[in-house]
Amino acid sequence: MAIKDNDNGHMNVAGPEGHLVEKNGLPSQETNKLLKVGMRQKFMTNFSANLLYRNFLDRALRVNQAGELAATLIYTAQTPPVVQAHPHLRPLMKHMHDQEAGHFKVFNGLLAKHRIRPTAMYPVWQAAATLLGWATGMMGREAAMACTEAVETEIGNHYNGQVRELFKWMTELKESGKELDPELKILIEEIKRIRDEELEHLDHAVENDAKEAQPYQPLTDVIRYGCRGAIWVSERV
Repeated sequence: MAIKDNDNGHMNVAGPEGHLVEKNGLPSQETNKLLKVGMRQKFMTNFSANLLYRNFLDRALRVNQAGELAATLIYTAQTPPVVQAHPHLRPLMKHMHDQEAGHFKVFNGLLAKHRIRPTAMYPVWQAAATLLGWATGMMGREAAMACTEAVETEIGNHYNGQVRELFKWMTELKESGKELDPELKILIEEIKRIRDEELEHLDHAVENDAKEAQPYQPLTDVIRYGCRGAIWVSERV
């Protein structure tokens, strides 16, 4: 055990981990300074505590949760009229609904974990999604599938943008030699998984005659622009 005089004339003893302690067993001033620096560095390298990332996380998770709520409600409202006219589509509609409900659960958990509030537009999106699902379901199978195609096209692009942003941020951390929080990689993989399932829904929609909907182009354009507007608003409100 090493003993050292500090600047104040007190005797410091090197503890078992090399930290200096006073003879009374309390940490020395030097040790306190090192501990404070270490804690500060750990705080700054924790990705969820980083201010820039926190702002991104706030917007991304809020809009993702709102989007998955809307998707779940669209399928809930679409399924009865679609399945009544086309019973063979029941397994597919249930599969897509259940996946959306799973995505919604994931983002609910992430909002709670990171203490992020849901969008204030929640009631509006609930009503709009239910109306969209019911209307396209009543228009027929093709219109319901065109709705899925339009929504999933926008959502797929949206998730791709998030993955790129997260990956860029992770790469910058690595290049600067900072410690990576394992949560960052987990979040990227989770969003990629959800994106891939959304794109699977898009493929199902096209396979089930989405492009035969009448009127296809005006219908999908309105839905896609509506999705973009909802994303923009949910990120901010």
